[in-house]
Parts: sequence; structure tokens; C-alpha cells
Amino acid sequence: MKLKTITFLGSARVFPSDIVYQAAFETAKLLAQNGYEIINGGGPGVMKAATQGGKLGGAKVTGVTFYPQDIELFEGRDLSNKIDKEIKEENYLQRTLKLLEKGQAFVIFRGGTGTVSEFGMAWGLAKLYFGHHKPLILYGDFWYEIMEAFAKNMMIRDEELKVYTIVNNPDEVLATIHRIEKKLYV
Repeated sequence: MKLKTITFLGSARVFPSDIVYQAAFETAKLLAQNGYEIINGGGPGVMKAATQGGKLGGAKVTGVTFYPQDIELFEGRDLSNKIDKEIKEENYLQRTLKLLEKGQAFVIFRGGTGTVSEFGMAWGLAKLYFGHHKPLILYGDFWYEIMEAFAKNMMIRDEELKVYTIVNNPDEVLATIHRIEKKLYV
């Protein structure tokens, strides 16, 4: 069985000239060219890059958003991120849960505390549903140091270290998804 939807998570504070933005754009474009729908948070940065790359690659792009009323340090919906479909949620927690629900796999780029929060929830769910979990694809070598620190300093079980793959380019993302499809859905 082929996965259909891939959720992109990462920093809202990157711009088209940034390597993280370019990586998200190229990854979404490649996945779209291979028939995957792109899901993101409808904001700027990695989210907008995923939309632009996904659309250029021919994909439908869904944004899961919320419109903060009293949160000054959350970017919210970026109207220049031209998603095809918007799913509006009431708050950050519901938005994150919907992003995790809609994606069948997650590509997680460099980001800040919001990305850490989303990653933590995705990782926790992968542990709970180990063997039937949604895979995490961590983009960038910096993840090695982070995951090693978790393994060394936290009470991490072996299976928790088997739910993610660290990659460094769009081709590795696609290859990982194809490998996951063969392993989990044959």
C-alpha cells in the first residue's frame, strides 16, 4: 500500500534564501512528483516552502491552521502560503493533533520550540503505536546529536529509537518513504 499524505514540520522563521527552506521546498516538490499530498501548518517558513514545492510538483496541499487571538509569539496563518484546502482548528494543541492525524508520515526539519513540541508528540505516538506507528523522517545531521542526547540522558526504550530515520536530502526522504511502504504495507 502506498502512503498518500506527508506532513511537513519545521521552522516558521526561515526564508527562501535559507538552506532549510530550500530543503523543504525541494523535498515537497519531489514527493509531489511521486504522487504524495503535502500537509503543513499553513504558516510561513518550512510550511510555505512545502506548499510551494508541493504545488510545483503537482500535489494538492492542505494547511491545518488556527487563528490565535491572544498569542503574540505564534505566526498563525500566512495568507501568502497558497494552500489548496484549509482545516481550521481552535487552538495550537488541536492544530498539532490534526497535523499528526492527517499525515501518514512526518518530515521534520530544523525548527524551534514549536517544532520540538510537534516532534515530541509525533515521537510519543510512534512509541505508543510501535509496529503500527507513523514514521518520522528527521531531516539533517544535527538530529544525530539530539537523538544521542535523548538516548544517553533520558529513559528511552530501544523501540523508541526505531521509529525514525535521519536523512540529508530529498532523495533520501523519498527512498525512506518507499522503504517504509514496502516494510509496513506489504
